[in-house]
Amino acid sequence: MAVFKGAGVAIVTPMNADQSVNYDKLEEIIEEQIAGATDAIVIVGTTGEGSTLSMEEHSECIKKAVEFTKHRIPVVAGTGSNCTATAIQLTQEAEEHGADAALVVTPYYNKATQNGLIAHYSAIADSTKLPMILYNVPGRTGTNIAPETVATLRKTKKNIVGVKDATANLAQTSEMMRLCDGDLELYSGEDGLVVPILSLGGIGVISVVSNVAPHDVHEMVMSFLNGDIEKARQIQLRELPLVDALFCEVNPIPVKTAMNLMGKEVGPLRLPLCEMEPENLERLKKAMKDYGLL
Repeated sequence: MAVFKGAGVAIVTPMNADQSVNYDKLEEIIEEQIAGATDAIVIVGTTGEGSTLSMEEHSECIKKAVEFTKHRIPVVAGTGSNCTATAIQLTQEAEEHGADAALVVTPYYNKATQNGLIAHYSAIADSTKLPMILYNVPGRTGTNIAPETVATLRKTKKNIVGVKDATANLAQTSEMMRLCDGDLELYSGEDGLVVPILSLGGIGVISVVSNVAPHDVHEMVMSFLNGDIEKARQIQLRELPLVDALFCEVNPIPVKTAMNLMGKEVGPLRLPLCEMEPENLERLKKAMKDYGLL
């Protein structure tokens, strides 16, 4: 059984004015997401500013997300690190807190070899019973998981079940699915490529756009999976200007800004992330107005 099918929101981590985590607001936006038909909560990933949270905050956010979600939909915890031992600790804590799966990004900066990636992910898999989704986003980490490496891990570690693919390389994605004989839970990590990823055997998306338009992203995926490819295509194409605006600066700067513009009061970003450049802010506002969010 898949971790989830549909649209998982890569949820932001709301902050108070002093940049402490606002857990009351986290509960509020999780409730809004569930009401908006989101299929999973993906907590403390890239969009959740996991890289600037302390270990204690990271663990507490996972614990609170599980508590707030009340098992109505799965909670997928971001537990990756450039240090294998740290990733193991975060994954084990996520399991203790009751998360349903772990999303584990490739080690960043270290630029591990493919053998290093196999050893890294195998060590994490051996430390937990949680299903694991590998997160391949070479544009941010500097490391790409080769299709052969994914196939090796899928075939040797039963709890490595899926991949969040943010490579924007559909040829690589196709080869990965071929080598895995389709036995891989494939999630798009690119909001602009959800329908193409689904056409290759994908079962969902881990979405930034879901923070501001959860029902539409859910409808796009489920329409495709239910056979209404034309409706899914129409939603995908309509979303593209909004997607572009939400990534006109590094994620999660624009999406957190967008949520604040919508009155959701998710607070500031943590340095080194900073406020948007004025011209990009105007671009974001226009895309949101055109989409009907403002």
